[in-house]
Amino acid sequence: MFCPSCGLEEKQSNQFCRACGSNLNAVRRMLERPDSITASAASARDEIGRAIAFKIREAKSPGELAAVAEEVLPEIEKFLESPEEKRLRRVRSGMTVASIGLGAAIAFVVVASIVDEGLLILAGLGLVTLLIGLSLVINGLLFTVPKKVLTNKSSDARSQRELDAAENSTNELALPEPNNSVFSSVTEHTTRTLKEKQP
Repeated sequence: MFCPSCGLEEKQSNQFCRACGSNLNAVRRMLERPDSITASAASARDEIGRAIAFKIREAKSPGELAAVAEEVLPEIEKFLESPEEKRLRRVRSGMTVASIGLGAAIAFVVVASIVDEGLLILAGLGLVTLLIGLSLVINGLLFTVPKKVLTNKSSDARSQRELDAAENSTNELALPEPNNSVFSSVTEHTTRTLKEKQP
């Protein structure tokens, strides 16, 4: 298994990554039991494949096949697009709508000042269209972003790999070398430290 944060391969069933300290138990549970989103995405992919195959078989002429390609494939592309592509598409459509609204508002104000002041209502509709376009842009910029972004901890994994290579280890936990220290265990050291701090 590889750590999702830094990419270090963990061959033992450690609870935490040796390089970056990420909790690996949740990842193990998810790998053992896929969630409902993964299952629904797999079934949706199968359904899409069957629907496309049916539409292609149903086409009787090259013109009908071209119509299927023009109508169905863009919708599938929208379905499969990444969050960044979805964000860019929403911002573009928002800018288009906002530009149309602004242009219409300016045009109707100019026409209303020359011809008839009753056309100012249409300028108001242009401003409403401008606001709708701006709301689409804000939606694309603020709300079409992946919620969780993993931090890049590959440098931690690289340094851990270098340590592993230097020690020529096999990713197994090893006990520290015994040395001639005063305390024989961490517990004994902690107990002695606490007794020294008491009055």
